[in-house]
Amino acid sequence: MLDTYGWSQALQEEFTPHHAAGLLPGRVILQQRGLYRLATPAGELRGQISGRLAREALPGGYPAAGDWVALSPEGEGEATIHHVLNRRTAFVRKASGPGGGMQIVAANVDVAFLVASLNADLNPRRLERYLAAAWQSGAAPVVLLTKADLCEDVAGAIGDVEAFAGGAPVLALSSTRGEGLDAVLGHIPPGRTAVMVGSSGAGKSTLANALLGEEHMVTREIREADARGRHTTSHRELILLPGGGLLLDTPGMRELGLWDSEEGLAATFEDIEAIAAHCRFGDCGHTNEPGCAVRAALEAGELDEGRWLGFQKLQRELTFLQSREDPALRAAKRREWVQITKANRARYKQRGRQ
Repeated sequence: MLDTYGWSQALQEEFTPHHAAGLLPGRVILQQRGLYRLATPAGELRGQISGRLAREALPGGYPAAGDWVALSPEGEGEATIHHVLNRRTAFVRKASGPGGGMQIVAANVDVAFLVASLNADLNPRRLERYLAAAWQSGAAPVVLLTKADLCEDVAGAIGDVEAFAGGAPVLALSSTRGEGLDAVLGHIPPGRTAVMVGSSGAGKSTLANALLGEEHMVTREIREADARGRHTTSHRELILLPGGGLLLDTPGMRELGLWDSEEGLAATFEDIEAIAAHCRFGDCGHTNEPGCAVRAALEAGELDEGRWLGFQKLQRELTFLQSREDPALRAAKRREWVQITKANRARYKQRGRQ
C-alpha cells in the first residue's frame, strides 16, 4: 500500500530512526477536523495525533493531507501519529480570519493544478495569486481551464492566460465531454501526487470524478447570476486514480491568503521584476521617481495596469504578514524552500525548451 501512495527509498532511509523506535510509516490520505485516515503497511487506519505532538508542534506542524508520518497502531483500526516526516514540498496559505497563522493545504505534492473556469468566473488576478503560492510551495504549477465547452474562443483564452502564467503549462478541458483529460493525466503518472486548487464553482469536483471514472466527489450546479458555486468539498482527501497517479482534492478557496511567498511572487511576476531592474534608482518606488522603467512601461502600454495593480496588492499583503511573523522562523522556512522552488522552476523551463 505504501508503494502505491508514493513511498520511496529516500523516505525509507529517513524513516530509519522511527523504525528503530518500533513505529510504522503511513501517509495521510484524508484529513477532516483533526481526524485522519492513514495508508499504512497494516492497511487503512484511523489516526489521531499524540499529546506530545499536539503540544510541541510548531506552526504548520500538525499532519496535513499528503504528509508522511510515523505512527503506532492501537488496535481496532486505530493509530496514534507521533511524528510528521520532513515535507518535500508544501502548499501553504494564510489561515482565514483575523490573526490567522500558517495553514498547510497539501504536503508532498509534485504538481499543483490551478483550476479556473472558462466562464464569467475566470479571474487573472486570482490565478496570479495561485501561481505565486504554487511556485513557493515547490510544486510545479499547471493551469487547468475547465468548462471549455462553454467558451467560444478557447485558443484565445489559453493565450491570454499563458501571457502571465510564467511558463507554467495551460490546458483547456471539458470534464462533462471528456475532452483534455488525457493531457491532465499526463502530468500525474503512477506514484506522482497532484493537488487541485481553485475557487468554488470552478469544476474541481467534476474534474476529480472524470479523472477517477466514478462519482466520488459531490458536485453542485453553479449560480447562473454570477457563475459561482458553493463549496462542495468539506475535507482534504488523497485519491488514487486508476492509472496510479494521486490527486489531492481540497475545499474550494475563493481567496487564497499568501504566506511568506517572496520567491513565488518573483517567479509569477518575472516580467515586472525584469522591467524594474532597469529603473534608474535601486530603491525606486515606481511612483514619481525620474527614470522609473515601470512607469514608462505602463505609459507605453507594455505593462498591463491590472497586472501591475495585482502585483502591488500581493506585495502589500506579504509586507503586512512579514511585519507580524517571527523573523527567525520566516528565515528558516525561506532557506528550506528557496532551493526546492528554484529546482522546480529550472526543470519546467528546461522542459519548455525541449
